[in-house]
Amino acid sequence: MRIFSVSDITRAVKDVLEAEFPFIWVKGQVTNLARPASGHIYFSLTDGDAGLSVVWFKGNQREGAGDGAEKINPLTGEVETGEPLRLEDGMEILCAGHMNVFAPRGAYQLIAELIQEQGVGDLKLAFEAMKRKLADKGYFSEERKMEIPRSPAKVAVVTAATGAAVIDFLRIAEGRGTGAEVRIYPSLVQGDSAPDQIAKAIDDVCDDGWAEVLVLIRGGGSLEDLWAFNTERVADAIYRSTVPVVCGVGHEVDTSIADYVADKRVATPSHAAQELWPRRETLMQSVDELEGNLVRNYENFLEVKMAKLDTLRKGLSWLSPSQRIERLLSSFDEEKERLDRAVDLFTERKCLELEGLVYRLSGALGASQFDRLDKEVSDLSARLGRAGKVFIDNKVSEFDNMANSLRMLDPEKPLERGYSLVTLEKTGKFLRSPDEVASGDGLIVRVKSGEIRATVVDK
Repeated sequence: MRIFSVSDITRAVKDVLEAEFPFIWVKGQVTNLARPASGHIYFSLTDGDAGLSVVWFKGNQREGAGDGAEKINPLTGEVETGEPLRLEDGMEILCAGHMNVFAPRGAYQLIAELIQEQGVGDLKLAFEAMKRKLADKGYFSEERKMEIPRSPAKVAVVTAATGAAVIDFLRIAEGRGTGAEVRIYPSLVQGDSAPDQIAKAIDDVCDDGWAEVLVLIRGGGSLEDLWAFNTERVADAIYRSTVPVVCGVGHEVDTSIADYVADKRVATPSHAAQELWPRRETLMQSVDELEGNLVRNYENFLEVKMAKLDTLRKGLSWLSPSQRIERLLSSFDEEKERLDRAVDLFTERKCLELEGLVYRLSGALGASQFDRLDKEVSDLSARLGRAGKVFIDNKVSEFDNMANSLRMLDPEKPLERGYSLVTLEKTGKFLRSPDEVASGDGLIVRVKSGEIRATVVDK
């Protein structure tokens, strides 16, 4: 992979630009006029949509302030006399020269060799008159203009079938968007018959009802060449169009009546394709950015939800009965340990006290007396143990007798021997007599292994 320096790129752009535009005429309005002490003049040419930096070096200007001053025009070879052209901001001019790249700033500019003030001819006057007439009728109103669909799938193109404009349009369209169908509605774009054919083609597009957008294009030319697009016939067709109209007639400096009436004006036929469809690289980059945003948003969403879930889980575990039991058991174990330690300490302390008492008692009574009392205590303890065992055995025997008696009284005990219990379905009471039921009453018959539902048919 080659890595370019800034100088390499600037030099390449300079070579291409200056070779492509060795000499050109540019029309526009003067803005940002500057007159430094050097005598050179710097300004910008603009047509409202774009600007171009211009340098008019002192050597290319007609010098001389009085009558009789003369200079050879480098372009025409004519001898020019009189005052030099006095430029002012807002002046409409024609500027001839060559393109140049000013390397230190990396900016392109026009080196002016000849500048002429823009004249006003009959066609220009007719153009302005038509412009005022249609403006008064509301043809240029922004409120009536339709929105141009982005990336349309069906596009109708009104232009000359074999002109350079349609070739440029299709060439640019081929590398943009995600695929679209383009239909050409052929028409003359110059001459006396052109306005009628252009208007009919626009009407045909609307009548077909197929296109999402209508593109009206033509290559550059003089005001006379482009006059078909300045006629009221074409303006009317664009105005009544039910399909949004994109107009790309002439070059960037050319502005026609059709441009004003159309829903959108573009500089050139190529620019029309650029406006309708984005570059595929841009679309792919947008998809990548959307995918990245989606992944990041999903990860953030998941992170937030996981944090919330963790908080809820902790809260739930704190409120859970099982967790509460575990906490109580843990607290119980701690208290039990404390109690065990307290009992051990108490027992140890009492044992020490008992040993002291035994020692004192033994000293007070004597060894023989103490042995006798100890034997009596042992005998009494044995008798108490035997009496306690007899008492417990008697109570156990009484308990067994009572349990047997209770089992014998269990109403379900006979079920094990094949008997059954019958209860009334509506009251749940046991049936003891046939007089307690009537025909149609529901019965529940309980046997050892389950229940059987029955209905009384006849008594």
